[in-house]
Amino acid sequence: MKTIKITRTALIPDPIRISRYQKVPELGPDILFFSGGSALNGLSKHLKNFTYNSTHMVTPFDSGGSSAKLRQAFDMPAIGDLRSRLMALANETITGHPEVYRLFTYRLSTQQSQKALSQQLMNLVDGKDALIKAIPNPMRRLIRNLLGVFIQHRPKNFDLKGASIGNLALAGGYLNNHRHLDPVIFLFSKLVGVQGTVRAVVNDNLHLAAELKSGEMVVGQHRLTGKEVRPIQSKIKRLMLSSHPDKYIPAVSRIRNKNYKLIRNAELICFPPGSFYSSLIANLLPEGVASAIADNRNPKIFIPNLGNDPEQFGLSLKDSVDSLLAVMERSCPEASTNELLNLILLDSKNGNYKGSLPVALKKKGIEIIDTKLISSKSAPYYDPALLTNALLSLV
Repeated sequence: MKTIKITRTALIPDPIRISRYQKVPELGPDILFFSGGSALNGLSKHLKNFTYNSTHMVTPFDSGGSSAKLRQAFDMPAIGDLRSRLMALANETITGHPEVYRLFTYRLSTQQSQKALSQQLMNLVDGKDALIKAIPNPMRRLIRNLLGVFIQHRPKNFDLKGASIGNLALAGGYLNNHRHLDPVIFLFSKLVGVQGTVRAVVNDNLHLAAELKSGEMVVGQHRLTGKEVRPIQSKIKRLMLSSHPDKYIPAVSRIRNKNYKLIRNAELICFPPGSFYSSLIANLLPEGVASAIADNRNPKIFIPNLGNDPEQFGLSLKDSVDSLLAVMERSCPEASTNELLNLILLDSKNGNYKGSLPVALKKKGIEIIDTKLISSKSAPYYDPALLTNALLSLV
């Protein structure tokens, strides 16, 4: 079999190409996203109308919110972003399993007592709660088993207030499958009819550590985002992996071969908007990720953030591109810039980007696609429909 490289002129948006994908989403393109958090959920919900073949590499290194409770209780990777993306890609039509979707997106009350919440959880395990009664067997039995495993291993002081039932079931599945994420992610995908592929970039139970320009070391994803603690006041010099949640102990992680193949074979690789370091750069830290990107001969596109991202303190648009390239070049020094990044997609007319457009990057072979991505309804953020149309037009 011979591989040749061809080029074509892309129309953005390309109505014929978009219409074709919408008619047969089962044959839609494999666009691979490196992401985490909720920033990409709106795009994911729209994208599944055009392709069931998108791939989502999600970071398991978060240490804030409800994921933090589960990580502390079970010494496990973060699963909140995985559940969130699985639900965003779920089949919400009558042909899917809307009753399972309702259960997995349900959160326990923040107002009730721990005793009342424990009883509600037991009612789910016993099949007495209305949410679980609505689910037919054998799915109901599988979910009851997952929640039962969680209850069996739950520490007595575990706080159930505001807990996501989907997260608790995922935790139970992780514990029930020899502390491995892939089997329970696969099960969840089937239970809610996920129209795409969701993977943790690695299964390892690790944390993020950032060395700041000031010399300070910040350990823990939740200490970088500016949501739970004061935002950082110095540029991030380098992001690393740590085996300890509160002090920097260097750790090494490597992607599995099946994830390598998913990255290498994608028709378009997308570095999307979201928390720049903890959602995007974090996914590129494990060994093998940059090599897989370089081995992929299809386009790689960066969509910069709009407005203020606390993690990008002091970074211009050009600085962000340089940082994105730097983390991949450290891991894969033999790769050329063009093998790691080809395109930047933005909307300079309607978007708020820090610094001028990095025209100098054209010398490195990186092209800028400047087109309408922000509507009056979505401003100041990207419009999921416009962004989806632009990406689909490139594959």
